Amino acid sequence: MAAPDYLQQVIVSGRTRAAGQRKTYATRFGAFRRPSVPSVVWASLDLLTVSVAAIIALRLHEVLPDEIPARYVLPHLFHAPPRMLFFYVGWFAVCLIFFTRSFGLYGPIHNRSGLNEQRLTVQAALTSGLLLCGTLYVSNGESISRVVVLLMMGFTTILLCLRRAIWRRMAYKRYRAGIETRNVLIVGAGRVGQALRNHLDSLEHLGFRFKGFVALTEREAESGDADVIGDVRNCLSLARSLFVDEIFFSVPGDKRLVIGMVEEARMFGIDVRVVPDLYDGLAWNAPVEYIGQFPTIPLHRREFPIGAFLLKRVLDITISSIALLVGAPAMLATAIAVRMDSEGSIFYRAQRIGRKGRTFACYKFRTMVQDADKRKADLEHMNERDGVLFKIANDPRITRVGAWLRKYSLDELPQFYNVLKGDMSLVGPRPPVASEVEQYDLAHLRRLNVLPGITGLWQVEARQDPSFDSYISLDTAYVENWSFWLDLKILARTVSVVLNGTGT
Repeated sequence: MAAPDYLQQVIVSGRTRAAGQRKTYATRFGAFRRPSVPSVVWASLDLLTVSVAAIIALRLHEVLPDEIPARYVLPHLFHAPPRMLFFYVGWFAVCLIFFTRSFGLYGPIHNRSGLNEQRLTVQAALTSGLLLCGTLYVSNGESISRVVVLLMMGFTTILLCLRRAIWRRMAYKRYRAGIETRNVLIVGAGRVGQALRNHLDSLEHLGFRFKGFVALTEREAESGDADVIGDVRNCLSLARSLFVDEIFFSVPGDKRLVIGMVEEARMFGIDVRVVPDLYDGLAWNAPVEYIGQFPTIPLHRREFPIGAFLLKRVLDITISSIALLVGAPAMLATAIAVRMDSEGSIFYRAQRIGRKGRTFACYKFRTMVQDADKRKADLEHMNERDGVLFKIANDPRITRVGAWLRKYSLDELPQFYNVLKGDMSLVGPRPPVASEVEQYDLAHLRRLNVLPGITGLWQVEARQDPSFDSYISLDTAYVENWSFWLDLKILARTVSVVLNGTGT
């Protein structure tokens, strides 16, 4: 049974475009595809795990009872050439990485259950161990104890299963907290769409968040279903305003409609999937991915620079940890100064809007009088910024210590705690308040596609510019042209901005 021509055309056109961007290996076997950055990271961790397991196995004789001679555990070990040990351990690691990748264990965790992941992990470790035993038999590796081999296989299996279980548990915890979730729109509110929605809701721990149905026909649009939030004509506008990551087609659509939506979604970095049962067969050479037990075909998947984002997160954790430790005395002194200068709390805790519209508590040292928020309405006529921003040069609400803290941006030191938690990053657009976001146009929401930051492109380029358009354009330029090196440049320039005391 052949798939509709337009479904094949969407997938082939997407692959053709991707092929023009980078070299890929066209093969149906996942183990031979060009490895992604996450695959390289996971493979490196597997190699480290095998090394740790080998060391534990080799040193186990040191804790064995004296009545068990060590020669039964490690015969001829210390007479074996070191290169042979490295060869056998390396061969086991290569086999393990090959089978782990073949079983798809380097892919997203929502493509398989936790029990299935553990089963495949054990299978990959045991298969690799059998190949190692076969290699030892063929090469007459008498200097390597078979007991050590069995111990290494056992410890590798246990460590791999434990590491994957911990990682999955951590991911589930973040998903339940609403962090790094994937927002979903479903095209079609019929039987299949409702079944898909119920299935995604039952998999809350995997990070999918249903945002609504998009009607494909007038009958669905006029059905009165509260979950139908629009039709295909404004699907992409809805997707952008709701920070949608994926669009699922649960019903067949017109050829030009599907191709047009996929092309437009590709421009905005939104992934598109279809339910394969709705089409008379599968698309040519298209991979089937399971969301829980639901089969889907990805028509488009954006090239996410996860390697650079991993470096960004490592940088965030490293610098924020150092800043909190080294800056603890200065923060204590600041807290005492704030308390002695005026009545009220030491910290100012404000609800801000973060990535994908998620609300979080942002911390700063209090620089204004205690009732500053209540007095804001009385000062609206003095606002020196245009658009939705609010700023007064000589704000009467600012305390004496607060003015000095703002001048050198010391009031933002507690935000390193937000960075450590993952609510913010060192570099990114400043987190807005809800009243500002309510006045945003659709294009302005682009700045909420990334984590907000302590500093950003606007802070180092146009901090004193009152223009809201400049504020938005610089933040949007940062989002669209982001790179790890751009973050480093902004951090370097932030140092000079802080030392010059240009804050207000």
